Amino acid sequence: MTMDPGVPDGRSAGRYLWWLVTSQRGRVAAGALLGTAWTICLTLAPYLLSRAIDDGLAQGDGPALSGWAAALLAHGALTAWLAIMRHRTMTRVRMDAAFRSVQVLALQATRLGAVLPRRVTAGEVVTIGFTDVAMMAGALTVTGPGVGSVLAYVVVAGLLLSVSPLLAAVVLLGVPLLVVVLGPLLGRLRGAETGYRVRQGELAARFGDIAAGLRVLNGVGGKDVYAERYRRGSQDLREQGYRVGAVTSWIQALGVGLPTLFLGAVTWLAARMAAQGELTAGELVAVYGYAAVLVVPVAFFIEGGYGLSRGIVAARRVVRFLALEPAAAAKDDLVDPPVAGSVLRDPVSGVEITPGRLTALVSARPAEAAAVLDRLGGFAVPAATWGGIPLSDIEPARLRARILVADNEADLFAGTLRDVVAGGLDPDDDAVGRALHAAVADDIVRGLSGGLDGRVDAQGRNLSGGQRQRVRLARALLADPEILLSTEPTSAVDAHTEATIAARLRAARSGRTTVVTTTSPLLLAHADTVCYLAGGSVVATGGHSDLLGEQPGYRALVAREDRREAAR
Repeated sequence: MTMDPGVPDGRSAGRYLWWLVTSQRGRVAAGALLGTAWTICLTLAPYLLSRAIDDGLAQGDGPALSGWAAALLAHGALTAWLAIMRHRTMTRVRMDAAFRSVQVLALQATRLGAVLPRRVTAGEVVTIGFTDVAMMAGALTVTGPGVGSVLAYVVVAGLLLSVSPLLAAVVLLGVPLLVVVLGPLLGRLRGAETGYRVRQGELAARFGDIAAGLRVLNGVGGKDVYAERYRRGSQDLREQGYRVGAVTSWIQALGVGLPTLFLGAVTWLAARMAAQGELTAGELVAVYGYAAVLVVPVAFFIEGGYGLSRGIVAARRVVRFLALEPAAAAKDDLVDPPVAGSVLRDPVSGVEITPGRLTALVSARPAEAAAVLDRLGGFAVPAATWGGIPLSDIEPARLRARILVADNEADLFAGTLRDVVAGGLDPDDDAVGRALHAAVADDIVRGLSGGLDGRVDAQGRNLSGGQRQRVRLARALLADPEILLSTEPTSAVDAHTEATIAARLRAARSGRTTVVTTTSPLLLAHADTVCYLAGGSVVATGGHSDLLGEQPGYRALVAREDRREAAR
């Protein structure tokens, strides 16, 4: 498979699936050719068998019987070889489609960049990248045996026409009737499957949010509430799954049962004609064989329709993902950032960040405080202003060089601890060590074999949640931006470590502008300014101790945290 997946056609689900087909024309054509040859070979077996009976067995002609038997043996070997090659080719078609889609989705995710988690939930991305890609790849199976099944149907009808026009008419009318019967069920499946996929993505995202914010939820007493919501969501998803399963079971049952009934009807009619002398023994065997062979293309018709229906549902989700656009394109008249020490202001919440101070944003809903940081960092609209200049008007590279948003879920790439903390910088070991010390991450250096040269797995899988969080904080502190915006920098550590981080963070960022979101009194006690948010807007601003005495809502929110810390 080429490293360049090409440009997908995202105008519709059908066009995207067609793009997957046309992106590998040669392989799809080979699969269709092999599938056609295989299914047509299946239809020839009854004819060869009928000739062996009528020309050899019934006539007592040994050489003729041997000749037809040899033809059957050769036919069997050829059919087996065609089946193997067809399967191998269609497997490659499916794998190419899957890998090509994964590449396209990965490129789109990279293109969206920091906008991605704000446009699509993590659960949705996982569902699209795994389940939906597999469904689309499976739908491409229709390009192989599906084409062959149509031709096999025509060949069988032609062979039956030479035996009996009545039987040929039954086949020509009966098979389309079977497919029509399943049409409404496929439509119901598409609707049920769409609803199920949406609910599945939402529930996966909710689970991720609960896991990420478990500590905060404990602090505000919301763990049980969110757990109950997740439980109800799981039950709703299960019921939705039952609906999908009910339709699927009917489709699969009819896919087996209807062809069998059709086979029985054709065989009964042929047997009556043979009893009346209208068919020879060989022709009766041939008719039975033709009807039995038709079960294969009919099954492929049904399977292909089922797979195509699910593939369209999956492709719709992929197309919607590909239609997402990154942040607004850069303007032509961009301006330089303001001078150092300018005020950063969020017009939505009313938060104003005083330069050179440690500011904490406190909200009963962590997502509201995180949204403020997104706007202050220039990752969400409406844009915050910096020195009166909208962030959207500032040249992006220069903006990013001075304002750093430290996401608590930021990626950790595989490499040595030194490289992971350094990021794109080239600091000396002393600078890296100071950043790790400020983030209270010295134990990580000691715990890794090789110290700073110790290996960190992708996403920090060989580190605990608290260790990953401190490595991310050390990376942000080493970057030493003019303005650091950090989301819950201590949410995954114990109380003792949190108190130490709070003190060292203040010292490390002395004279620099730092904004954190938190509900921890250990961190709030070190903040110069605390902004208490409710409903996404500033309710009160002041020192931690002042707000404890003046704001009952703030006191109740932080007091829960106090009790939790005391219980440790």
